[in-house]
Amino acid sequence: MTTSRTLPPFHLAIPVDDINAAREFYGKVLGFEQGRSDARWIDWNMGGHQVVTHQVGEPGDASRDGVAGSNPVDGHQVPVPHFGLVLPVQEFQDLAARLRDAGTEFVIEPYVRFQGEPGEQWTMFFLDPAGNALEFKAFADLEQLFAT
Repeated sequence: MTTSRTLPPFHLAIPVDDINAAREFYGKVLGFEQGRSDARWIDWNMGGHQVVTHQVGEPGDASRDGVAGSNPVDGHQVPVPHFGLVLPVQEFQDLAARLRDAGTEFVIEPYVRFQGEPGEQWTMFFLDPAGNALEFKAFADLEQLFAT
């Protein structure tokens, strides 16, 4: 399977409880370019895809939980739902360092999953300030993205 940058970009809208915390996290920590915005939503360029943070409720409202459950994968409990990007290995390492420097607490620390098997990949999981789970991963060989 070959991937292509000509694939159509996806759109994902996610709830946050504090639009300013989302602006800090997605813009400064993750380094996503900000697009259009209003008082309660922001468009983000996530590797050419449109992710929109929508403030629901008020800042500090902890009544929602962005993680519905978890699923065991390679000896770890993976939070579900989650989303993220597949990055080149060096960009993955740079992002992991930025997240550590920002004091981000990992749900699953960066590590190599499926080592020596088809689909070997670097992966890490963490939550945004609103509790939405993100996974970023990297393959030394992107052709392994859908390996069985």
